[in-house]
Amino acid sequence: MTTPFSNLFLSLLMLAAGVAIPVMAAWNSKLGVEIESPWAAAFILFVLGTVICGIAMLILGLPKHGWFSAPPLYYAGGFVVAFYVLSITWTSPRIGVANAVFFVLLGQIASAALIDQFGLFGALKSQLTTQRIIGILLMAIGTYFARRIA
Repeated sequence: MTTPFSNLFLSLLMLAAGVAIPVMAAWNSKLGVEIESPWAAAFILFVLGTVICGIAMLILGLPKHGWFSAPPLYYAGGFVVAFYVLSITWTSPRIGVANAVFFVLLGQIASAALIDQFGLFGALKSQLTTQRIIGILLMAIGTYFARRIA
């Protein structure tokens, strides 16, 4: 069970992650331009990320139930993160970091609302209310006005 303090901490942690995503996109897309290969830039990002995750795992603990004890579907997240990093690294220099991230954000909000509505993949259920639908539509409209592709 979460407490108000832990909710605040988790919220701030995710806010920091949200701030970091466009920074990562800008840095990695620039790396791809500098070395003339967005694919190599993504590879470098994953190598560094693997090292950092390995260190964190060694400090915080190894899996308790074995590496491959979860249902196979849950390992597909690796494909999704690779798709995201490769696509944002390739797309950002072409349409801008803000445009790329705004469209990612719009997709995240829509899919997160559906995942929560139906409790997909074991997520906590959270009803898709009229207010949430209006919020998603307002974000879509805001994305259009904030970052129209020229």
